[in-house]
Amino acid sequence: MKVTLLFFTARSSRVRASKISISHYHDLNHGGSSSSPLYDNGVIRKPEAWFVKIVSTIFVSSHSLDTSLGYLSKNLTPLIAFEVIKRLNNLNLGLKFFEFSRLNLNINHSFWTYNFLLRSLCRMNLHNSTKMVYDCMRCDGYSPDSSLLGFLASSYAQAGRFDISKELLSDVQSDEVGVSTFVYNDLLNVLVQRNQVNDAILLFREHMGLRSCPETCTFNILIQGLCRVGEVDKAFEFFNDMRSFGCFPDIITYNTLIHGLFRVNEVDRARNLLKEIYSNAQFPPDVVTYTTVISGYCKLGKMEEAIFLFDEMINSGTKPNTITLNVLIDGFGKAGDIGSALAIYEKMPFHGCLPDVVTFTSLITGYCRVGQVNCGLDLWYEMNASNVSPSLYTFSVLINALCKASRLAEARDFLRQLKQSEIAPRPFIYNPVIDGFCKFGNVDEANAIAAEMEEKRCKPDKVTFTILIIGHCMKGRMCEALGIFHKMLVAGCAPDHITMNALISCLLKAGMPNEAARIKKMQSEDLNLGISFLKVSSHPRMKKDMPIAVC
Repeated sequence: MKVTLLFFTARSSRVRASKISISHYHDLNHGGSSSSPLYDNGVIRKPEAWFVKIVSTIFVSSHSLDTSLGYLSKNLTPLIAFEVIKRLNNLNLGLKFFEFSRLNLNINHSFWTYNFLLRSLCRMNLHNSTKMVYDCMRCDGYSPDSSLLGFLASSYAQAGRFDISKELLSDVQSDEVGVSTFVYNDLLNVLVQRNQVNDAILLFREHMGLRSCPETCTFNILIQGLCRVGEVDKAFEFFNDMRSFGCFPDIITYNTLIHGLFRVNEVDRARNLLKEIYSNAQFPPDVVTYTTVISGYCKLGKMEEAIFLFDEMINSGTKPNTITLNVLIDGFGKAGDIGSALAIYEKMPFHGCLPDVVTFTSLITGYCRVGQVNCGLDLWYEMNASNVSPSLYTFSVLINALCKASRLAEARDFLRQLKQSEIAPRPFIYNPVIDGFCKFGNVDEANAIAAEMEEKRCKPDKVTFTILIIGHCMKGRMCEALGIFHKMLVAGCAPDHITMNALISCLLKAGMPNEAARIKKMQSEDLNLGISFLKVSSHPRMKKDMPIAVC
């Protein structure tokens, strides 16, 4: 194994200091047995603590340990080495000391050193170094415990290195080390969260079915993953196979399947599954079950079925939560039934629930959908008075509604409030206001808003660029329109043909045929190649060769 080490060439004064320090440690420590323990009642003994400090200092500040290698090789123990690595408080230095002491001092490091380094390296996403340390650990005869193995396997999976995760599991199994179901479940969960459902199923078939006993939780993870990607029928195959593994579905299994069925609009199957839960005496439907079905009906616009099930839920003694009520409020709001949405909102205290940002945003959205923007604004002020902070979507709903009502000054004021908040903005917040000012011919204000976007580190998107290009063209400000077009290409946004045709037409009207011809040529060629070229041409050395004229 090739390892990079530190080489030291110290000044004589530092070497003498090292000799004196080590000699003093020798006097302190060897008054008793040389094999005395490092800890007394869990606390590091004073001589060893002093020695840890000496070794750490020499390693960091000196250029040579040559004169001390012999002594260190006799007195540096695995536990002292562990304390030195921790004391260095620098992962890079700790790794170098690990390599140095292992190869030059023949230290067989403790499990705790390996555990510390492996976890630290994974947290810093240094997975190549992690693998090197892991190989050293195995070479020294250690196997990871269940906790460390699970951590490493999950970390590699999250980093997109599922191949290493499988290798780790196979490696310990080759030593007939048992791998707990918890480790597998954790890894399966990581794969499902990354939408690597096929890899999760493959892992299940390779390991769980043969070498470990799956649990209900194992099946729930796989069923959730399949439902998330729309493979509900495959999810039911696992559901039907559970009993053959000695596992039985629980309420989480049913809730997951019901949610999956509504996602693919299979309402009747979801309702039948709910009836199956009713007939099961072991576990009645809970608030999640009811909320899942109610949410499914609301998304399909079937509000009568949703409110009927809500009443059934109340009569069964199941208490709704804020999410349940928000789902109904949002459903009624989207259906244009603001009266029913408000009725649910007013009953929230009766059910022991407080309105949150989702509640207010859903109501504001409902009012804005039916054109009652002022009522939406009243709710905005009520929300602020209740100390409920708005979300990005709350801002977006009101800004869009105000722009549609041509109340640009108020929309602009909301952008200023957004600028003062801690919310990270997105282009869709700014685009309606920029579009509104461009349509009214105020491109200077549109430019100012675009500049504010970049101040908030919000990059313009394709829609932003298109609005600004057409807005400047309509005002006859062709040089600025060309500049924005060039910036759009450099940013990697491909304009559509409508934008390009509008730009060409305006350039011809403005008496700029050469520039129009260049745009037309780009339109007929591969625009993506043009974008790639312009990204290179944006470099200061290439600006003189830019293909688009700048006025």
